[in-house]
Amino acid sequence: MCGPAEVSAVRSLVSAGASASVICALLAGCAVGPNFIRPDAPRVTHYAHGGDPRSTAEAQGVAQRFAPGEPVAGDWWRLFGSPKLAQIVAEALTANPGLAAAQASLRASEASLRSGYGIFFPQAEANAQATRERFTALQLGENVPASIFNLFTLSASASYALDIFGGERRALEALGAQADEQRATERATYLTLLANIVNTVVARAAYRAEVDATQQLIELERAQVKIAQVQYQAGTQPYSNLLSLQSGLAASEASIPQLEQKLTQADDLLATLVGRVPADWNPPEITLQELKLPSELPVSLPSELVRQRPDILLAEATAHAASASVGVATAQMLPSLTLDGSYSANGTQTSTLLAGRGRTWSAGADVTAPLFEGGTLWYRRKAAVQTYQQSVLLYRQTVLTAFEQVADALRALDHDAATLRAEDEALRTAREALRLIQVNYEAGIATYLDVLNADSQYHQAVVNDLQAVAVRYQDTVALYVALGGGWWNATPSAAGAP
Repeated sequence: MCGPAEVSAVRSLVSAGASASVICALLAGCAVGPNFIRPDAPRVTHYAHGGDPRSTAEAQGVAQRFAPGEPVAGDWWRLFGSPKLAQIVAEALTANPGLAAAQASLRASEASLRSGYGIFFPQAEANAQATRERFTALQLGENVPASIFNLFTLSASASYALDIFGGERRALEALGAQADEQRATERATYLTLLANIVNTVVARAAYRAEVDATQQLIELERAQVKIAQVQYQAGTQPYSNLLSLQSGLAASEASIPQLEQKLTQADDLLATLVGRVPADWNPPEITLQELKLPSELPVSLPSELVRQRPDILLAEATAHAASASVGVATAQMLPSLTLDGSYSANGTQTSTLLAGRGRTWSAGADVTAPLFEGGTLWYRRKAAVQTYQQSVLLYRQTVLTAFEQVADALRALDHDAATLRAEDEALRTAREALRLIQVNYEAGIATYLDVLNADSQYHQAVVNDLQAVAVRYQDTVALYVALGGGWWNATPSAAGAP
């Protein structure tokens, strides 16, 4: 049981605005067990098997270097060098309803925690009552006339539950853990929102670049069709060749509406993320050329990752709440003691309300102990223990998944650079091949099949190259997300920052 010193310390922490975890740690020392112990981080020094990569290959003039132990920037999206992107993020952090809902849920859980502090204080009530009654003594077996009178009553009562075994303190500890759950949920919502915005902006820029490249190819194919028409009219090419080239042109033109649809969907998604209806918001145009790929990437130490990622913190808080629930269930199997007292003043007139003959008082103690519950309390505690064990295992699974995602992101960036270098070379080769085929076709020494193949290969090379660029950007975002997003380094002035 907590003594006066412990209670006084808790009150001081509350008034000082201490975190729920700190207060609950103090409370845990004076209540039935188990006492929750924060799980240790995996004893490893790197994420990927065989060691983490130091840097990626150079592609399009950029080689990304990994810096172990470097802090994750709280505003990492600014490292992509786009003021327009930063503006979208600022607007979303201010107006996104999902983030606002998560913040409201956090405030509600914090208010619930503060309401639980009332366990440390007596509960007192006051009551004032005025009635007019008709009383008959026949109810007492006396044959006397009935009487009518006024009765005024002032009363007060107080009670104080002695939390001998700490069940109430464990309940308060669970409230603190639930507040930590909501805090982690808010941070996860914040991080997910940022990642979705940056990824959508990158995808939209890639779609726009693909539309532009396809338009250029269409202009080239139209020129090829005109040449084929001249050759057909001159009798040097069959009509089937002209039809084949026209079919290829139509296929390229048909791909534009599909890309435009993807652009529209990206615009609508961005509008939703910033808390606006699509009809009322148009995103700023951001091209791939405006985006800068961060070349210096932080890599948090494994021991730090488990204290940073919102999903791990959420799993930890869930395990903490489950641990406290075991203590609550245990305390319910033990006796409880409540001290109570009451005082009242009664009178038939307000002037005699405080007369001595109308005063009553009582004081006492109430001890309650469960004797037979048909196994309800026993199995309730057993269920709480199993729930706690489940939450610990889910915490471990969350940690394993987090380490997997960091390892995947590191390897992916390494592979992305190599892939982009190959796609750049393929695009250069396809562009040169198309140029030579076009010259030969105009000279009449290349067939229409050569032209069709060159067009197809060039268009596919353009698409593959743009996709490789976009994937490299998005995998960079994935690394920041896998490391927890740097919310702990966010400046207090950042709108919507947790």
